[in-house]
Amino acid sequence: MPFFVAISCTIALLAVSAQGQELPPPETSQQRARLQAEVEAEYEAWAQQANLLKKVVRLVRPNVAHIEAEKVEKTAVGGSKTVEEAGSGVILEVAGKFYVLTNRHVVKDSPLAKIDISLSDGRVVQPIGVWDDPETDIAVLAINAGNLFAARLGDSRNVEIGDFVIAVGSPFGLSHSVTYGIISAKGRRDLELGPQGVRYQDFLQTDASINPGNSGGPLLNLRGEVIGLNTAIASNSGGSEGIGFAIPINMARVVAEQLIANGRVVRAFLGVHLDSQFNAQQAIAMGLPRYQGARLSGITPNSPAERTGLKVADVVVKYDGEIIEDDNHLVNLVGLTPVDKLIEILVWRDRKLVSLKTRLGDRNQLLNN
Repeated sequence: MPFFVAISCTIALLAVSAQGQELPPPETSQQRARLQAEVEAEYEAWAQQANLLKKVVRLVRPNVAHIEAEKVEKTAVGGSKTVEEAGSGVILEVAGKFYVLTNRHVVKDSPLAKIDISLSDGRVVQPIGVWDDPETDIAVLAINAGNLFAARLGDSRNVEIGDFVIAVGSPFGLSHSVTYGIISAKGRRDLELGPQGVRYQDFLQTDASINPGNSGGPLLNLRGEVIGLNTAIASNSGGSEGIGFAIPINMARVVAEQLIANGRVVRAFLGVHLDSQFNAQQAIAMGLPRYQGARLSGITPNSPAERTGLKVADVVVKYDGEIIEDDNHLVNLVGLTPVDKLIEILVWRDRKLVSLKTRLGDRNQLLNN
């Protein structure tokens, strides 16, 4: 309603200002010609941007696949039913072989023979292998086909709020649909996604229209680079309401490479417990210039954290060169760090910064010992 109120006010003001005044003279042909020239000049500038969008779409279309998967699920009364899932995927090339990167929930529990991958040229192929990671909702499908074009991956660390983006996918089964918007927010880490949830979250938020069927499709910048993997929407109706979420491509790339190399994700382990009650008042009391970081409430014995010299009450403010925003941010970064990588950790201790270095261990090995 505010929009209609504003219009009504404008009309009333015009009526008052016109009383007792003569109407402006009609436009001359010269004025009309000048206005037409201005419109044409500005259209040419706008057309350059419109042409860029069209070229990006043409460039990335062969990089996107439509996926249909079928599986059998048990019902509550002990029977079974056939469930069909539809989504999208991004074609990758790793070590000379081609794969399709998508969301795990698109292909979860579906046999290889029941997964159809439709390419942009009309071919339909089936995967020869599937690996997935429940904790990030990422899956990789190996395919064997010729004349494929791999997507170009960007660097999601360089994404900024307000950047223009393009989403490509198959909403409601309409393959290779394109929508356009901006990055609305970064670092969304508290989404409730399905009954099993997704542990490692660091979503990009976009207002580019994302609907059921977009899952697994690319979110692209205007260079035609994939910066995210469209995954979820916030909706009361089940359709797009301008709030969509994408996994940053840097996270997806790390997971995909490990799935391809090992068949599973090997996650690193630091060995700390985090204080979920850490707040702005405590940060100020500790002398931090602003509320940030993750405060340590415990150290696991014989862990990399203990060997490094981390202490209870330390606040981790930077990890491997990246400023830490909160607990979940640190958990994500540690979980996606290659095992045995030398990491510099910057902590706030006794009102000063302390730099420490450590090599992270394999979570499964350390927790099972």
